[in-house]
Amino acid sequence: MSLLKKFISFTSLTLKRFIFTATLIVSIVTFLTVVTTLTWIFLKQTEDISASTSFSMANRISHLVTEAMEKGKTLAEMTDTIDEYKRFIPNRYTIAILTGKGNKTESGNTIANKPVQKAFSEGVYSRLRTIKGLEYAYPLKAETKCLGCHTGAKSGDVLAVLSIKEETKGLRNSFLNEFFTLFLILLPIPFIMSISVSRFVNFHLGDAVGKLDQKIRSVNSMGDLTDLEAELENEEYRFRELEDIFNEFTKFINRIKGLAVGKEMLEFEIRVLERFIITSETIRDWKERVSHLLNEVNTVMQAYMIFCVFQIEEESYDIEIFWASPPSDKTMQIMDELVRQRISHEKLCISEITEIKVIHNIVNPNVSQLDLNQSEIEFQTKSLFMEKPQIGGVVGIGVQSQTVADPIRSLVINGILTTMLNVVGSIKAIYKYTKDLEYYATRDPLTDLYNQRLFWELLGYEIGRADRHQESFGLLMIDLDNFKHVNDLFGHIIGDKFLSKAALTIHECLRKGDILARYGGDEFTVILCESSEEQVYMIADRIRGALDHMEITAADGTIIRGSASVGMAMFPMHAQNAKDLFLFADNMTYRAKAMGRNCIILPSSEDVSDVFEKSSEMSRLLLQVIEEKRMIPYFQPIVSTGNREIICHEVLCRIEIGDKIITASEFIEIAEKLSIISKLDSILMEKVFKKIQETGYEGLIFINLSPKSLILKEFVPMVIGLARKFQIQHDHVVFEITERETVKNMTLLEKFVLDLKLEGFKFAIDDFGSGFSSFQYIRRLPIDFVKIEGMFVRNMLTDTKDMSFVKTLSILAAEFGIQTIAEYVEDEALLNAVHALGIDYAQGFHTGRPMPNFSTGATKTASYGAVEQRP
Repeated sequence: MSLLKKFISFTSLTLKRFIFTATLIVSIVTFLTVVTTLTWIFLKQTEDISASTSFSMANRISHLVTEAMEKGKTLAEMTDTIDEYKRFIPNRYTIAILTGKGNKTESGNTIANKPVQKAFSEGVYSRLRTIKGLEYAYPLKAETKCLGCHTGAKSGDVLAVLSIKEETKGLRNSFLNEFFTLFLILLPIPFIMSISVSRFVNFHLGDAVGKLDQKIRSVNSMGDLTDLEAELENEEYRFRELEDIFNEFTKFINRIKGLAVGKEMLEFEIRVLERFIITSETIRDWKERVSHLLNEVNTVMQAYMIFCVFQIEEESYDIEIFWASPPSDKTMQIMDELVRQRISHEKLCISEITEIKVIHNIVNPNVSQLDLNQSEIEFQTKSLFMEKPQIGGVVGIGVQSQTVADPIRSLVINGILTTMLNVVGSIKAIYKYTKDLEYYATRDPLTDLYNQRLFWELLGYEIGRADRHQESFGLLMIDLDNFKHVNDLFGHIIGDKFLSKAALTIHECLRKGDILARYGGDEFTVILCESSEEQVYMIADRIRGALDHMEITAADGTIIRGSASVGMAMFPMHAQNAKDLFLFADNMTYRAKAMGRNCIILPSSEDVSDVFEKSSEMSRLLLQVIEEKRMIPYFQPIVSTGNREIICHEVLCRIEIGDKIITASEFIEIAEKLSIISKLDSILMEKVFKKIQETGYEGLIFINLSPKSLILKEFVPMVIGLARKFQIQHDHVVFEITERETVKNMTLLEKFVLDLKLEGFKFAIDDFGSGFSSFQYIRRLPIDFVKIEGMFVRNMLTDTKDMSFVKTLSILAAEFGIQTIAEYVEDEALLNAVHALGIDYAQGFHTGRPMPNFSTGATKTASYGAVEQRP
């Protein structure tokens, strides 16, 4: 059985082998069957002829015996007659007449021959085939005329039996010799027939299968599969069965084309996605990226153009069309009209006053001109539009291609378009927001003046310039009098209007080249370049007088007048570095307020020594506090804007001097100047971790750190050691990176942040939006949270610029996958507003004041007014 299985397996290995083997087996079986049948027929006919011959011989001998008996001849005479007859027949025949009674001959011997016995006993003809030949026994029965001689017999009794034996052995041997000779001669016929039939079948069937195999092996793409389908449809076949099989195979190819996506299409889509990984280069050169994409598309399909639609303003759209080759004027005009029609049909905000600007970009200007008619463009344009403008104002992206009718390619194009819609939209949005942020990183959004950060940079630059040229300049610190009263009495809208008016008034009093900045709140600073003390005082007095005459009208008609206290300092007379110079001017402002406001303090030599003496006293006290570890951590709750639950706290540093608790704003600059800020951070962190361990607090804890603390090589081991000592979970600690000090070596800061990140700690950017370096942080560092600058949050309900800025920062953070926290949340309306913008968490006096202990439960609803949120 196993041999049969092996044989079947061997012969079924190839179609040619199977056909040859099957044909050979059929031929051999047919040949043997035919030979065997013919042999049997021949032997049967030979036997029949022999029987007929012996029958004739028996009749003749019976006739001779009867004649001899009628003549009265004896048995010996009859034997002679029979012998005479034998001379006329072949020698292979033996004839004998046997007489006897029952089973005995006349001599008394028992008859052993079965045919003879049967002839005697039954009186019928009998035949027997033996190895030597054939034996026939014919009974000789008594007739009426025989009863005269055979008195004891009756009519019909068997008187004798005629035995005729034919020896066929020689004849058979001769036949078999001739048969085997002929068999050997004819034996190759089955093999010849097998070879001929298999070659014939293989020529027709194998040729078709071979062609199909060759064609299938040549398929390497969806295009090759389409060509194969066309070839199979035009092919002619000799057999109907083959035609049916190939027709079904053609249908199978068509089904595959409906399900499969070509390798080149997938590779193309991967290349497209790789090209649109959002990086700073992608944002900067987004048009170049789209141009490159169009060239990539043309490597796998013919595409003429890509267009992008951006909603710039409420009633303004920009359409960027990227052409693979220069279009003719007619083609460009048709495309303009077509795109405009598509926009109007997509349920967009299109009206009679809508401004649509079409911008054409030629990707390959040196190739031949493209000339298309309207029917081609309409049929070949593939577009994907969204009902609402996506981020960045993208409302539609389309690819015009001759192969858009292909369902598989159309599916891939749709996927690419969806990716482009999101990616190009994000790139455009980030590009726009980055431009805005670059501007507002140095500008105050309310007054459009320089902000505090740029003020410090410009002050440092002016000190260096004046020192090189041996010149003097003045610094003015302007504090608006009673601004808090105006803000509280008339509201934030009037307060913002008052600040804007004050900024404009101050600016009108300055010379060209003087630098005006909003330092924060109601404070302004002015750098008066190349000025003597008299000039500085004159300008300061002009500013004070202008502000004293400034008026704005409230909604109820009330006239609000302004005034300001002005402090001044001179370089290099009063200080030789930026911090000391600012400290001196700030102290002069406090003195002006103390003297009744609306005045200017002209510093004296005693003022110089007094200011720095007080500064030295604070430095001494601060060093003593650090030595005695008299820092006290306060905890301000941060709540979820959704369910208003307190989920984390920010740590705020306080120091204890005598019976007073002093906020960080009063000593932080001195700590930075003394270079003890890192020591202060580590002591505060130790006390916070200890507090967490004692109370079992399980929420997140936000800890403010200076970037300069992070880059100290001992800082990371110190943090890990404290966390291990007090059993603090690393992922519950969020370090807030502040911008009190700038870090020149950003790569080093990045390394230390990554080291802590790998340990499981989290990071947040504090005062996000107040300076441009914070955007460098989110671009290069693994940031988890950003805390949106409270200056923007506080006025967002009354100032559209602040609202736009907060929204922009929120969207930008979401693009980077960073959670957001709004600072300076002062009332319920503001809390609801930040929640509506998708900001995750809120912090401010409305959600909870800083306290020495952790808060629990939901936020309270009381409002505490416009006060500093994080002292």
